[in-house]
Amino acid sequence: MPQQTPLYDAHIAAGARMVDFGGWEMPINYGSQIEEHNKVRQAAGMFDVSHMTVVDISGANARDFLSYLLANDVAKLKNPGQAFYSCMLNEQGGVVDDLITYFLEETFFRVVVNAATHDKDMAWINSQARAFDVVVEERPSLAMIAVQGPDAREKVFSVLPQKDVLPATELKPFSAGQFGDLFIARTGYTGEDGFEISLPGTAACSLWDRLLEAGVSPCGLGARDTLRLEAGMNLYGQDMDESVTPLESGLAWTVALKDQRSFIGKEALLQQKDAGLKEKLVGLVLQDRGVLRPGQRIVTDAGEGVTTSGSFSPTLQKAIAFARIPKNATQTCQVDIRGKLLNCSIVRPPFARNGSVCEGII
Repeated sequence: MPQQTPLYDAHIAAGARMVDFGGWEMPINYGSQIEEHNKVRQAAGMFDVSHMTVVDISGANARDFLSYLLANDVAKLKNPGQAFYSCMLNEQGGVVDDLITYFLEETFFRVVVNAATHDKDMAWINSQARAFDVVVEERPSLAMIAVQGPDAREKVFSVLPQKDVLPATELKPFSAGQFGDLFIARTGYTGEDGFEISLPGTAACSLWDRLLEAGVSPCGLGARDTLRLEAGMNLYGQDMDESVTPLESGLAWTVALKDQRSFIGKEALLQQKDAGLKEKLVGLVLQDRGVLRPGQRIVTDAGEGVTTSGSFSPTLQKAIAFARIPKNATQTCQVDIRGKLLNCSIVRPPFARNGSVCEGII
C-alpha cells in the first residue's frame, strides 16, 4: 500500500488527482496541469515533496566520506549553508542517483535523495559509510514543501516569523539555513527562484495553509515534470540511471575529474573520456505537429537514438524532449511517431527558465 505524506488530507480537500509515485500517494494535478505550470513560471506555486528522503551525515570523517561517495567535489563547499548538486556513482561510472548536498558544519552534512530510489540509495550509502566511521541518519519525520516562481520569495517571507525574514532574504542560490523549525534551502527543480523548506511533518499543514492564504497555488507532479524538462533538468530513471554515466547524460559539469581525490566511479569515467564518448544527451524541439514521449526512435545523420523524456511545453507551445543520440549528430533529426518521421531541431537545454524561453531555442 502506498505511503502518505503529512499533507495527504490537504491534497484530497483541494481536489487533487492522486497517483502512486515511487510508493507514495502523490498529487499529479489539482485540475489543470498547464495552469499549474504557468503559475510557477509567472507567479508562485508550491509542491509537496515530502516523499523525498532527507539523510544527515555526521561525524569527524563526514567530509572525507562524501568526497569519496560523490562525483562532485565536496571541497567546493567551504561556508556553512552552501550546497551543490552531484551524482552518486557505482564503480562502472553509472548513476546510482542524483542528489543535493548541504554543508552545515564540518562534522554535519545533509543530503536529499529521490523517493523512487530510496531503498537502493540507503543500501549503497550505508555500505560505503562503514569504512569511514560516520553516522547515517534518515529523517522520516520531516516533510518538505517546495515554493517556486518569481513571486516565491515574497510569498515565503510573508508567512515567516518577522525575526526570520531578514536572515532568509540573505540566502543566496544553492544555500540553506535553519530558521526555528524550518530548514530553508534556496534550491528547486523548476528553473525558477524559490525555496525547498523542510520542517516537522506535524507542522506541514499549517505552513501549507498559510502559503495558500498568501496566494501560492498548489501544484502537482505533472507540472513539476514539465517545469524541470523545460529547465533542462534530468529525471532519474529516464534521462540517466546505472547504465549510463554523467558524461553521457549532460552532467559532465557535476563531475570533478581534475582533482587528485579518489571517488567511486572515477577510473571508469577517465577511461570513458580517454576512449571518447559515443553518445550525448541533447534537447529536441519538434517542428511538426505531434507529441514527444520517452522511448521514441530518433533518426540522425550519424545513426539512431532514443528520447528519454518528452512532453508538450506550455512555455514554448511546442513539444520538447531530451534524447540520447550519437555524439557526431548535427543540428537536425527526425522522430518516429507511430511510423511517421517528423522533423526536430537539436538544441542545448535549458529550453526555458526565469519565466521565458531561453535564447536560441526557437
